[in-house]
Amino acid sequence: MSAIITTRRPNLLRRAVLRAGAILSVVAIAACQPSGGNVGAVGPESGQMIDPGQPVKVALLVPGGSGNPNVEVLARSLKNAAQMAVADAQGATIDLSIYDTGGDTAKAVAQANAAADAGAKIIVGPLYAEAANAVGSAMAPRSINVLSFSNNSEIAGGNVFVMGTNFSNVANRLVSYGVRQGKRNIYVVAENDVAGQIGGRAIETAIARNGARLAGRSNHPVSITGVDGVTPQIAQAAKSGQVDAIFMTANHAAVLPYLTEKLAAAGVTSQVTQFMGLTRWDEPRARRGMPQLQNGWFAIPDQNLIQQFNARYQAAYGEAPHDLASLSYDAIAAIASQVRAGNRNALTTSGLTRSSGFAGVGGVFRLRADRTAERGLAVATIRNSQLVILDPAPRGFGGFGF
Repeated sequence: MSAIITTRRPNLLRRAVLRAGAILSVVAIAACQPSGGNVGAVGPESGQMIDPGQPVKVALLVPGGSGNPNVEVLARSLKNAAQMAVADAQGATIDLSIYDTGGDTAKAVAQANAAADAGAKIIVGPLYAEAANAVGSAMAPRSINVLSFSNNSEIAGGNVFVMGTNFSNVANRLVSYGVRQGKRNIYVVAENDVAGQIGGRAIETAIARNGARLAGRSNHPVSITGVDGVTPQIAQAAKSGQVDAIFMTANHAAVLPYLTEKLAAAGVTSQVTQFMGLTRWDEPRARRGMPQLQNGWFAIPDQNLIQQFNARYQAAYGEAPHDLASLSYDAIAAIASQVRAGNRNALTTSGLTRSSGFAGVGGVFRLRADRTAERGLAVATIRNSQLVILDPAPRGFGGFGF
């Protein structure tokens, strides 16, 4: 059992979360609040027309030069994955220029302007939501679209697209699967911070969209006392006979093991009331052996495809890619796909949001009219400490998605 769980100090859970999530926070919704501009606005058609027979200038903004070793690894992965996608772009010529932002919003804007001055027709990146929002605002007068690496759907809109897997995508996948399995009465458990509340709203929206019923909701602080205080309420609801599933945001690394352990101690597990989660329950790998996580449902990309990409990357660069490297590859691959098809509007809103979508590292994905990414995800669980796929990721969007 970890020190996080056995500690007597209520605020240690939060400290552990901050340590464990240091690298994850670079794209976490709670880490970077949007500053205006693009929030909530879908907006009119935007983007540059191109000559698909000529090299297409693409600018890649990555957080290189930050001085943080973990972020430098991520920046390198984003660069390498983009270059892989350029090399794979048979039938399309992508002229890729890479700009380091140092993870700084002002520098990201300056680099985006430099890229646009140099003829870039589209911006891929940056990483942080605040920077992506600011870059989008700077590029809007130039009618240049931005394919950011953020997963913060709050900044999506106008000329800013969000490539990261978002809460709405995951929530809809799990709720729709749950409804097909008879799990129609769903109780929501969310952290009371920004990320938890956005995640909670995404779950409630998915419940309504799929004809399920919101059976109740509990919000809790990100602390041991916060989880301890809310556990009896959740357990009582689970045992009421009116709840088929408990859907947890559990966005912080330390929350999921502790919350589910407390519920198990109160007699509530997935064998009693089905657990669902917005985040991956199989990572880090040590989680697979935790008894309280067995049989919970979560969503993941197509693992066979991910493993193929990882093997190619390893062979090319001598190291494993960062988990977010796929976002960079996918963005370039989507652009190349449209250019290869000879579409002059390849980089415009209408070109990027084609309904059939694109083939990505982890499976099929498409960019929606609201500027968020919808990805074909598998529903997975853990059984006997092993990852098990309950419902494979779809290969296309016919009859799937929103």
